[in-house]
Amino acid sequence: MSPSKDTIYALSSGSLPAGVAVLRLSGSQAVSALSKLVGENIPAPRIAGLRTIRNRNNDAIDQGLVFQFLAPHSFTGEDCVEIQVHGSRAVVDAIFSELDTIYGVRPAEAGEFSKRAYDNGKMDLLEVEGLADLLKAETEMQRRLAVEQTSGRLSGLYDGWAYRLTRCRALIEAELDFSDEDDVPDSVADQVWQDVLTLKAEIEQHLYAGASSEIIRDGFKVALVGAPNVGKSSLLNALSGRDIAIVTDIAGTTRDVISVDLNIDGYLVTVFDTAGLRETADIVEQEGVRRARQTAESADLVLLLTDFDSDPQQNHDLSVTAIRVVTKSDLSSKPSHLHDLAISAKTGAGLQQLRERIKTEIEKRVGSSLTLAPVRARHKKRLEETLNYVSDALKSEGMDLAIRSEYLRLAATSLGRITGRVDVEDLLGVIFSEFCIGK
Repeated sequence: MSPSKDTIYALSSGSLPAGVAVLRLSGSQAVSALSKLVGENIPAPRIAGLRTIRNRNNDAIDQGLVFQFLAPHSFTGEDCVEIQVHGSRAVVDAIFSELDTIYGVRPAEAGEFSKRAYDNGKMDLLEVEGLADLLKAETEMQRRLAVEQTSGRLSGLYDGWAYRLTRCRALIEAELDFSDEDDVPDSVADQVWQDVLTLKAEIEQHLYAGASSEIIRDGFKVALVGAPNVGKSSLLNALSGRDIAIVTDIAGTTRDVISVDLNIDGYLVTVFDTAGLRETADIVEQEGVRRARQTAESADLVLLLTDFDSDPQQNHDLSVTAIRVVTKSDLSSKPSHLHDLAISAKTGAGLQQLRERIKTEIEKRVGSSLTLAPVRARHKKRLEETLNYVSDALKSEGMDLAIRSEYLRLAATSLGRITGRVDVEDLLGVIFSEFCIGK
């Protein structure tokens, strides 16, 4: 898929109407298109200028700030133009109508600006994916994780590993080519395989840290389980601050899994309300109970809810460890020493302690600070491939050195596929489709 030669344009700011609309153009005709809108008096590169935007009849459309960024010193690596005007639909539509009349200028597709940045070497694939995650970030920790990925440090780590593998291969090739000469010392082989062994340990540790990144990016999953009418739906509503789930005194009201996303001190937490666990002849409710158990099995944390009238030792045959939470604490003064927490969805008592406990459980898994770690399943798959090839090279001691060198080449190739250095054409459409128009 060859890069497009067209000049593209899009609205790069938020939905209209808005206080300000930011329009972006990229391509060889970006600057000439700007001159058709504002005349020949275009500000110098990277200098803002207040100009009147006019149509073909020289009628004023709006006044706004205009900028030009000449290649290669722009986001896409091409000539770029940015126009900031008042954010009404009429203004933006009028400017787009003028751009549509210019041959070779067309609306951008989703992610096309970022794809051009990738094609022109302004970003690698890891940084592109980090930018996509940054645009979608809803919590502080998601933002930090995405910024870490866009910084290039993760790419630098993988490139460094690839360089070390290449260097090891070079030393092996030297040993193969000059084994009968004195140019290559006998200690080279030991040095190579010691470095490969060290690299294997680093990749293993890196993959282990990936679980924390997955929790931050995709959310920490908390399942509310328990018998009917113990207050699961009431707790879900109390935590979210709105009526998400229907609450009645009728047992079996909740028959399917309901979820809501919360922001707990910068972490994305998805809380699942489930059907009450009990024996029932109702086929629909049986399915709800099955789904409740399935949700509990896949959750990162299970809160087993009981009230003061329930048996505190009952665990409903759950195969996962759960935090025991007694509900409706406003209705009883009994001690709750057999439970981990006591709460009241009605009065709010204990809810802050519950949030703090959830945060503590998250930090047990992710640690108190972010470290470089693989973020997406694609990254982990390629890293696992790399690790397998490195392990094969180490385990093949006694085999032909050319075979062991080939394992190291395959390992470096897998690393290159993470950053997009090699053979990722089939991935590009999927990755850039995640972006909004104008980015």
